[in-house]
Amino acid sequence: MSDAPAGSVNHLPDDASLDSATITSLSAEQRREPRAASQPYLVVLTSADQPRMASSRHLLAGVDEVRLGRGPRSAARSVDAGKVILELRLPDPRMSGDHGQLVRGAAGWVLDDPASKNGSLINGTRTRHAIVGDGALIELGHCFLMFCHQPVEEGAAVDAIDGELAVASSALATFVGPLADGFAALTRIATTPISVVLLGETGTGKEVTARTLHALSGRSGAFVAVNCGALPRELIEAELFGHRRGAFTGAAAERLGLIRAAEGGTLFLDEIGELPLASQATFLRVLQEREVVPVGDDRAVKVDVRLCAATHRNLTALADRGELRRDLLARISGFTLELPPLSARRADLGLLLRSLLAGLPGGDAIQFAPSALRALLVHPWPLNIRALSKILGTAIALATHGIIELEHLTELPRAVPTRGAAPGIATVAGAARRGDDAALRERLIAALTAHRGNIVAASHAIGARRTQIYRWARRFGIDLDRFRR
Repeated sequence: MSDAPAGSVNHLPDDASLDSATITSLSAEQRREPRAASQPYLVVLTSADQPRMASSRHLLAGVDEVRLGRGPRSAARSVDAGKVILELRLPDPRMSGDHGQLVRGAAGWVLDDPASKNGSLINGTRTRHAIVGDGALIELGHCFLMFCHQPVEEGAAVDAIDGELAVASSALATFVGPLADGFAALTRIATTPISVVLLGETGTGKEVTARTLHALSGRSGAFVAVNCGALPRELIEAELFGHRRGAFTGAAAERLGLIRAAEGGTLFLDEIGELPLASQATFLRVLQEREVVPVGDDRAVKVDVRLCAATHRNLTALADRGELRRDLLARISGFTLELPPLSARRADLGLLLRSLLAGLPGGDAIQFAPSALRALLVHPWPLNIRALSKILGTAIALATHGIIELEHLTELPRAVPTRGAAPGIATVAGAARRGDDAALRERLIAALTAHRGNIVAASHAIGARRTQIYRWARRFGIDLDRFRR
């Protein structure tokens, strides 16, 4: 990454709202990063007081220090004494003007907050010095941030804010690199007749994505969604292909069928793997010949539909077991996109909260108690976005005073860890106080990183003598010279 010119700090006007905030930093030519296998970045998720605030992502490749504090919403990069600095300001009155920093060191990134008034929390545990790993949830005041070390999309903006992302639809907004690449490819093929298969667990947003595909396609017909698993087996062909009056008992009138109802539009076949083999053979004719034969008729009717199929099952495995025709699999597999589970999209939780709250009754004015918001952000979400939406809807209805408390999250399992470390998060303060050697080593590394190898400062931060620092370094095999920069 190119060095930013010194003093390139820009702020919003004092009266700017969070939702209208813009991120300023480098020149346009400097704001693009080449694709990397994996790199560190920091995501401003949301605020308990203003959960509809815009989320933002800030790439940290080439950055030496992130300075955190209260102020008009901004992200500014500069060079100070040869170090690349990212200064991140958030308008939270509970934050201090100097709320510490994230420092890149020999052993990774460290949160160093020696003097803020309210301190910092990592995944609910209060700390002043801690090594942060992929997925670390950081609380500063009532703002929640997440440190990630993950791949980013091709041409990723160095600083990106929700609402200004270069996406064709807000439904395709994401800070998850591989998913962003997939959404970009989906956008490029949206106006073509190419069939699309969406893979993913239940509740990951397959139908929302299919509707977005249809909206971007420019097709004038309707979007018709069909749950293949819910169709009565004895009526599948009549439901899909239509029927003539009197074609079978109960066929009191002619019916177009779901495929013809999607004429000129998009046919979304959810759980396509549930189609019986006999219906698969008939459906294959629709794809090959672009025509349907209604039940009870012998005349084919031409159709023009764009197919989008979805499933949570492994279609290749179904074909290997003979449960899915291979020729049908070949026909529908024009472009395949796998939607990850919500547990793999934790960097998007702020984006998703903002979007879901906007669509829920009462969501436009709701706030969170920090403990409730923390519970939502650390929950593993095995039932994905659909479960998040339902839990939010219930909590909003229960929050009669406009603030969602922990007890309002009635559908959230009681086993949710609201304090302590979550998987993939390296926190050390509590374990270090119990004398755990591994945690003590991490605490020592955190202090040395934060103070760039200054033994006196590190000893003050830990509350130990300088001689003890040297003994611990020898005991844990820590090379002190690595931290002196």
